Amino acid sequence: MKWFEIGLVSLTLLSGLIWLLDRLVFAKRRARRGGLLGSDEPVIVDYARSFFPILAAVLILRSFIAEPFRIPSSSMMPTLLIGDFILVNKFSYGLRLPINNHKVIAIGEPERGDVVVFRPPHHPDQDWIKRVIGLPGDTIAYRDNTVYVNGEAFDYSDGGAYEGRGRGQEMTGATLLREEMPGRSHEVLEITGLPFRDPGEGEWTVRPGHYFVMGDNRDRSDDSRFWGELPESQLRGKAFLIWMNWDGAAGGVGFDRIGRSIR
Repeated sequence: MKWFEIGLVSLTLLSGLIWLLDRLVFAKRRARRGGLLGSDEPVIVDYARSFFPILAAVLILRSFIAEPFRIPSSSMMPTLLIGDFILVNKFSYGLRLPINNHKVIAIGEPERGDVVVFRPPHHPDQDWIKRVIGLPGDTIAYRDNTVYVNGEAFDYSDGGAYEGRGRGQEMTGATLLREEMPGRSHEVLEITGLPFRDPGEGEWTVRPGHYFVMGDNRDRSDDSRFWGELPESQLRGKAFLIWMNWDGAAGGVGFDRIGRSIR
C-alpha cells in the first residue's frame, strides 16, 4: 500500500507541475508565436490537464477522509473475515501527511475497543489491523484467555462453538465469546483445551504515546503480546465499515457482510 501511495503522490505532483508550467510559461510562448492561448497543446500537457484533478481528488480522499483496505488474514475473526473490504476513517486520530504519516492536525485519540489500521514497528511497509485494548499508562495482563486492564478482568459470556466460512473454516469449533470491556462489547475467538502454555500470556505497562493492540482471534493473532506496544505515530485510521466481501472459497461475494459497521 505504501508504494501505491508513493506512486499516487508522485503522479499527482508531476501532472500538476506540467499543467502549471504550461499555463505560466509554454502556453504564453505558443500564443506569442501567433496561435491562440492553449492552441497546439502538446499531448503530455493535455493528459496532465485531464488527469490532475482526478488524481488530486483521489489523493485528498484516501489521505484525509477515507481509505479502503482488504482483510488478508484471520487475526480479527469473528469481527472481520478474510476477504472483507473495509473503509478506514483517516481523520479520526488527526490529519496526517501521505507517505510519512506525519500528523499535521490533532483531532482525536484512539479509545479502548477501537479497531485501528496501523503500520507495525517491525513491518513499517505493511498495513495491519487490530483492536485497541490498552491506552497510555494502562497495565495490561492476559492470562487463561482473559484480558485484565489495571487489575480488572473483562467479563465474558460463552456463545458456543464457532462455525467458520470460506478461508476461515480452520476456526470452526473454536469457542465464540462475547468480551465485555468498559462501555463496549464485541466477540472474540478462543481455542480452548490446548495442551501447551499460551505463549501470549504476560503483563505489560503501556508507555506514553503508545497503545496495546490485540486481534479478536486471540490464538491466531500476531499483536502487542509478541512485538510490543504500537507507537501513536504509526496509526493510520479507524476502521468503521465493511463495504464488500469476496472470498472465492466461500462462493464469491458475501452479500450478508456488505454495509456492516465495525464495532
